[in-house]
Amino acid sequence: MLVRMTTNADGAARSPQQAQPRTPPQPPRRRAPAGAAVLREDVTEAIRAAVFGELAAVGYARMSIEGIARRAGVGKTAVYRRWRSKLHLVLDLVSAIAVQGLPAPDTGTLEGDLRLLYEVTSRALRHPVASQVIPDLQAEAARNPEIAEALQKALREGQAGVANGIVEAARARGEIRPDIDGELALDLMSGPLYWRAVVIRGPKPPKGYLESLTRATAAALKAL
Repeated sequence: MLVRMTTNADGAARSPQQAQPRTPPQPPRRRAPAGAAVLREDVTEAIRAAVFGELAAVGYARMSIEGIARRAGVGKTAVYRRWRSKLHLVLDLVSAIAVQGLPAPDTGTLEGDLRLLYEVTSRALRHPVASQVIPDLQAEAARNPEIAEALQKALREGQAGVANGIVEAARARGEIRPDIDGELALDLMSGPLYWRAVVIRGPKPPKGYLESLTRATAAALKAL
């Protein structure tokens, strides 16, 4: 059999196989995930928003996956891909609230930090969704230990992170005693607004209430 030969630059013969450079092997292409593997973030956020809307509208007991999906504009399967049940959905959202927390005030004074904390917290608790959701979940917490644990974490730990920051800053500035009782300080700082919003469920605080509360709380913290 005749084999066609070519010549290198140095005059050496080479075969056709040697004449053509070899193409390195290409790695296999990955298939794009499909179906349950794709969890679009915009759909997830729409579902989360729908949960808060359903809780405010009908409460936890009457809330359903069907209602959540309808409000979010998705199918039920989109919800079940992310959460096994409405309980797990609500627990996930409540836990997320605990992680996010409130912005930490940094005004340079104890009273300034307290005043800003109370303004932000008061607005948040007066929000139509929060004013309906928190009392409803508290009622469910009395019957469901999982909800009770998640709600306590969301309300207490989320607030505690900010309150501890205020206390630490005030301690560093010498505005309060170094050995202040942190648990008692948290109760003094957080209790009044939650009492009004969750227990009494009263309207917007009267004019001057937040200023008076700020002065009273600051004085109490300094006296501890």
